[in-house]
Amino acid sequence: MRVALTALALLMAIALLGCRAQAGAAAAPVDTDRVEMALSYRFEPAVIRVPVGTTVTWRNSDNFTHSVKVLTGDYPSLDLRPGQSGSITFDRPGEFEYICTYHAQNMKGKVIVVER
Repeated sequence: MRVALTALALLMAIALLGCRAQAGAAAAPVDTDRVEMALSYRFEPAVIRVPVGTTVTWRNSDNFTHSVKVLTGDYPSLDLRPGQSGSITFDRPGEFEYICTYHAQNMKGKVIVVER
């Protein structure tokens, strides 16, 4: 019994380390102006980097309605049913976090806007 518990604890520790490595890799900014609302309630990529003046497009590839709400600034909110796309133009530098208002606990992202 003790050997089984030790083995189980070791497997859980290895699994947690794998999860941390994936989360860190996913947080690295990607140079793109397109974000997918992918299956499993997530933005892919979660963090993007664009130059000032770029229009970012989100496409809902999931089976549920999702939204994009930028938490700072005067940007419009998007409400996208499955298969729909919507765009927001980022006109000043900064880091702009956003969420899906329907699934805020899972769906978070960030647009990093840099000078050209």
